[in-house]
Amino acid sequence: MEVSVIAKSQAKIAGADFGNRELGLLNSKVDSKIFGSKSKICFTRSSRFEKLRIRLSTKAAQMEPVQSQNVDVGRRSKSLEGVKLYVGLPLDAVSTCNAINHSKAIAAGLKALKLLGVEGVELPVWWGIVEKETTGKYEWSGYLTLAEMVQNAGLKLHVSLCFHGSNQPRIPLPEWISKIGESDPNIYFTDRYRQQYKDCLSLSVDNLPVLNGKTPIQVYHEFCESFRSSFSNLIGSTISGVSMSLGPDGELRYPSQRQPKSHGVGEFQCYDKNMLSSLKQHAEASGNPLYGLGGPHDAPSYNEMPNANNFFKDHGGSWESHYGDFFLSWYSSELIDHGDRLLSLASSIFGNTEATVYGKVPLMHSWYKTRSHPSELTAGFYNTASRDGYEAVAEMFARNSTKMILPGMDLSDQHQPQELLSSPESLISQIKSASRKHGVMLSGQNSSSSGTPGGFDRIKNNLEGESVELFTYQRLGAYFFSPEHFPSFAEFVRSVHQPELHSDDLPIGEDDTASSSPAGSVAEEQMQAA
Repeated sequence: MEVSVIAKSQAKIAGADFGNRELGLLNSKVDSKIFGSKSKICFTRSSRFEKLRIRLSTKAAQMEPVQSQNVDVGRRSKSLEGVKLYVGLPLDAVSTCNAINHSKAIAAGLKALKLLGVEGVELPVWWGIVEKETTGKYEWSGYLTLAEMVQNAGLKLHVSLCFHGSNQPRIPLPEWISKIGESDPNIYFTDRYRQQYKDCLSLSVDNLPVLNGKTPIQVYHEFCESFRSSFSNLIGSTISGVSMSLGPDGELRYPSQRQPKSHGVGEFQCYDKNMLSSLKQHAEASGNPLYGLGGPHDAPSYNEMPNANNFFKDHGGSWESHYGDFFLSWYSSELIDHGDRLLSLASSIFGNTEATVYGKVPLMHSWYKTRSHPSELTAGFYNTASRDGYEAVAEMFARNSTKMILPGMDLSDQHQPQELLSSPESLISQIKSASRKHGVMLSGQNSSSSGTPGGFDRIKNNLEGESVELFTYQRLGAYFFSPEHFPSFAEFVRSVHQPELHSDDLPIGEDDTASSSPAGSVAEEQMQAA
């Protein structure tokens, strides 16, 4: 996607005055590995779009046509007042070589977001890039440059400290961690088939000196200290928040689902030697040494349904037995203790700054309508039809004076496969309730970068109330600026920020705008301000 930004006279968008701009987003076929050139600004995407016309009135942005989603942009609910909107930057905004990827496109995107009235952006900062080669050697240059770009654009910045890896795009853990893992695979989470998950460290080694004589907690602490020192002039002024990675994909959970979009029950991850040692000690201390021999032997495998074996069955399942309660209590408490250690670490470093500390929980909504809630159990949340597993999680967040990031706010029950007995709406409601009880404020995220049916309306419903103060939309890229998506997003932003519609905010008539070409074969996308 080629992006150009040209400044003109005067316009007002979402209540803020800016120089009237003609913003052109042109899409053409681009090399998937090369971004930008002297006069081209490109995100990776090769496709063709229709022309899109945008009219910026003195009161709000007008767009035609709005294609992908039906967004109600009537009067804004008073309960949405004060909700801040952020947009996530690309996961690979900084390359593994510490250079900024597609920098011109990002710069143009920042200007477009500022025009819309977005509060700020979220930036993933990867452990595997900053501390890539050896312990204690940090390279912040790419992230510093990008943070300054955000500052110059007049936006706020939320930084996500990622002590995990990514598959798409591929961003591994630091090279020196991988070398340690080759000789000691027990630093990784392990399933019952002895398969390691190598995109984050096992919580069982948090306080063990397995990283060249240091514990992971010590290494994380030093990394955060270096970040605070390197970005000290931006923290509080530009950097408004810092998220602490708590596990796979940054979330507080076990890597129970190894395949993307898997809808099975998942697997318990308690088979590295240190987890097994902890389980054995806990079993012996409870007077049931046989309970410490391993995880449940009658649990289904990753992609199987709950009734494929006995453990998760709704009636007579082992999860309701004395052993089941013992194991699930231990398994979930290990996860909560891990989250407590990391959020306590982050609070100790950033607590005396003006940056707010966040942690992220997952939305394991598959099988929520069953009694056993197997997807949540394997992920580490002892939440069933008869037990609230999120009370202890919310209490842990409150104890560390941190805020909770909750994804999946674009999901609705009606668009979930019926056979999965899923209910993202009920799970979000439950987590919200636990958070309110313990005074924990929430920050929302969407779960799909390609949009879900009715997603924007669902997001607005979830933002209502006093518990959600910030929402981060994921994520900037080619699809984000496409005519199938961008008009709907812009309308969503306005519906959250605009108190009410004005007379000149009515839909543009045919006489008020140039005609748009319907030809899908036209390889360009244009946005113009009149």
